[in-house]
Amino acid sequence: MTYPWLQAPASQVAVTAQTLLGWTVSGNGVSIRLTEVEAYAGTGEDPASHAHRGPTSRNEVMFGPAGNVYVYFVFGMHWCINIVCGHEGEAAAVLLRAGEVTEGIEVARERRNHAPDRDLARGPARLVNALGLGRDANGASAIDGSGPMLVTPPSAPIDPALIASGPRVGVTAAHDIPWRFWLVGEPSVSTYRRHIPRRRRTSALTV
Repeated sequence: MTYPWLQAPASQVAVTAQTLLGWTVSGNGVSIRLTEVEAYAGTGEDPASHAHRGPTSRNEVMFGPAGNVYVYFVFGMHWCINIVCGHEGEAAAVLLRAGEVTEGIEVARERRNHAPDRDLARGPARLVNALGLGRDANGASAIDGSGPMLVTPPSAPIDPALIASGPRVGVTAAHDIPWRFWLVGEPSVSTYRRHIPRRRRTSALTV
């Protein structure tokens, strides 16, 4: 199956991100309805994007084709999953930030050490953990059923009035761009914490 809106120009990644709200992502016996996502543009357009400085062996999946999965490791302990979008050759991706487990809840509870249900996929690393995914999904299709995860549309479009936006989370640059989108009133949406740059330690000099 193909979704033409996934192939919209990279400059429209914020619109693409909002379109993914309410979609279901499934993998390894668990399905999650997406309630929060985050948009990232491409080369030279978005300092917070992994593709800002151009293609590398790490980010090459971001350059297409649309509908593939971009997986990266963060803080030395967590996997995060993105859906690639935009024209092929133009990097853009949507980070899957949070969602509500709708199928396979017992499996998700086991994977998440019996965390409260609202927290099973509340945050990008928790979402990946609940789905039982990791680097093996990198580069696979999320739309044709050939990969370890699949995204499918809701039965009806989401009312735009239910979509809120705000600053992105956990990035060191361009964190105030309001490209984090979520569904209002959903308890699975992660808690916003404003990015605070770390101060470099300085040693006192004595004379």
